Amino acid sequence: MPLGLILGLGRAMRRKQTSSLDILSSKRGPRDYYKGKNCKSTGFHTRKGGYVVMNEKLPNYVVPDLTNFKVLMLLLTANNLIYY
Repeated sequence: MPLGLILGLGRAMRRKQTSSLDILSSKRGPRDYYKGKNCKSTGFHTRKGGYVVMNEKLPNYVVPDLTNFKVLMLLLTANNLIYY
């Protein structure tokens, strides 16, 4: 009997751990709860229902210069790889 109790406690400790984002969902929260997806807003809503995009809130991606970059094409056939 004590062995079964110990095994049951061990199973309870091995339960799947939920991440902090999965703890409260819109199905488990109040009726008007909206969680979102952790993305930042790019502007704001106006009084008349419009949306104004602010350039300073848009993401700025830094990409290296690829003007003289040689693209290596890869073709996969049945048994071998062919590079162009």
